[in-house]
Amino acid sequence: MSNQELIETTKTFVKDTLKDAEGGHDWFHIERVYKNALLIAKGETVDPLVIALGALLHDIADSKFHDGDSTIGPKVAGAFLLKHNVDSATINHVIKIIENISYSSNLGTEKAFKSLELDVVQDADRLDALGAIGIARTFNYGGFKNRTLYDPEIAPNLNMTKAEYKASNAPTINHFYEKLLLLKDKMNTTTGHKIAKQRHQYMVDFLKQFDAEWKGVK
Repeated sequence: MSNQELIETTKTFVKDTLKDAEGGHDWFHIERVYKNALLIAKGETVDPLVIALGALLHDIADSKFHDGDSTIGPKVAGAFLLKHNVDSATINHVIKIIENISYSSNLGTEKAFKSLELDVVQDADRLDALGAIGIARTFNYGGFKNRTLYDPEIAPNLNMTKAEYKASNAPTINHFYEKLLLLKDKMNTTTGHKIAKQRHQYMVDFLKQFDAEWKGVK
């Protein structure tokens, strides 16, 4: 099987696996991250196959939808790649990307694993949490979890531990301050940061408008 055939087979596998996924973590999220990763990778010296597989498989079993179990995704991805005779070095690299890509996995600690491929895929994933799509995904997930839209009495927690972040049921607006507005300065690549800067400003403008409407100012 050629690399391109493997990528197409992986796309089909991911589409089928995530066919009933929550709207912010479905196939279309994966597709956007994949495209973002290919764009960012143009400016980096990286393994294109690892980039493609890492992006396509990074959310194959997001722990948020599996009782917080972060081991399922790497196991599913590893089994799939092994079934298709992918070499062990590539499999291990993709698994490490899945294990270390999430925002929560890096809270309070330095990255346990480092690679340029992880940097690219992580930036691509974080870009999808920013801008117009980031706003849409945030409110979609908040609705999925039946969370309050906004509560002025509940201040954002800007110093959450990993455990607090994963257990949070705070109003949806708080998520912008607790995570999304912090992503711009956590990008790994020049291209990622450039795109994130524009998307960040779009969210800042949205929050200003939201606050004004909430207060009845305009």
